[in-house]
Amino acid sequence: MIMMFLEYFIWGAWYVTMGTYMGEHFKGDGIDKIIGYAYSAMALATIISPFFVGMIADRFFAAQRIMGFLHLGGAVLLYLTTTVTSSTVFPFVILLYALLYMPTIALSNSIAFGQMNDPGKQFPWIRVFGTLGWIVAGFVIGSLKIEKANTTFLIAAAISAVLGLFSFALPNTPPKGKAAESSASGAIGADAFVLFKNKSYLIFFIAAILVCIPLSFYYGFANPFLNELNVNEPAKKMILGQASEAIFILAIPFLFTRIGVKNMLLLGMVAWILRYVCFAYGDAGSNLWMLYGGIILHGICYDFFFVTGYMYTEKKAGPKIKNAAQGLFTFATYGVGMLIGTWISGIIVDLYKHTDGGHDWMRIWFVPAYIAVAVLIYFLLFFKEKKEIEQAV
Repeated sequence: MIMMFLEYFIWGAWYVTMGTYMGEHFKGDGIDKIIGYAYSAMALATIISPFFVGMIADRFFAAQRIMGFLHLGGAVLLYLTTTVTSSTVFPFVILLYALLYMPTIALSNSIAFGQMNDPGKQFPWIRVFGTLGWIVAGFVIGSLKIEKANTTFLIAAAISAVLGLFSFALPNTPPKGKAAESSASGAIGADAFVLFKNKSYLIFFIAAILVCIPLSFYYGFANPFLNELNVNEPAKKMILGQASEAIFILAIPFLFTRIGVKNMLLLGMVAWILRYVCFAYGDAGSNLWMLYGGIILHGICYDFFFVTGYMYTEKKAGPKIKNAAQGLFTFATYGVGMLIGTWISGIIVDLYKHTDGGHDWMRIWFVPAYIAVAVLIYFLLFFKEKKEIEQAV
């Protein structure tokens, strides 16, 4: 529980407000594009980290030890971000950090699973402390009103160092050994490519990648947007999104069997559209409720599409290739999809930037809304899945 809390506290401490920090400290034309590039670092690291974990860490090192070294190295890089004065150099430092941090997510999961006799029941109660860590980080940053300061990175660096040292005291999770099967194709879940023979899953898979584009707009620019509108303590308000996520996830197992996977995925996509309409028309005055609505909708946006998507993937894959299928889904969405999304979001936000430094946020938010509408129409027309999901293989 402590491990998960610290793991996601680190991420939540700097990630949400990085765009606001960069906009404040790095001036000049094209800064919004560069903010998009900085956020794409996590997507690139998601693409690369499976190779590190699957082909190196799992075979040669105890999970808790390699995680300790990665977080200690990450603490150094987080500190270095506060010394960077060039906007073009900053994304590269973030990329280096992301390459150290992203493998620790899989490693922390491995450590947790290694101590459980019933992961299906026990893991959610452990993992929820990660969500709590993210929420507490947002509460601290918002309460201290340091979203535009480099203090966010210093806090994340300090907690990274603490977790790095703490990792060496975690229960031993030995390596699988050199005899363990490993390959580049296995690292990205290529064994699950057989799922694409099933038309319904292929349609869903493409939709999942496309939905990452609207998701990228929220992750990268929601906090700068709220700050530009002079909303009070926006980082604290944004934790309502994580609270919503934690609440709605409890409803998924019930709804999954009651209304079916297609209706759940459709609800998730409709929520994306509503969120960005709320952002487009919201303000810090009489329409503040719309901003709250857009933030709280995060629970439905994320849980009803991505969490449901993981469950759908597991049911379609079956027990033989379920691990490969989950790896492929993560690689495609948080890797490829988010990489495309972060680049596009940076370009769009920069396109609608005013000469005085402000933005035409209404036009900006309608772009991800239109993309979500297009994905919704595509999904409605082509996705055909029975309520009782049949395995694709």
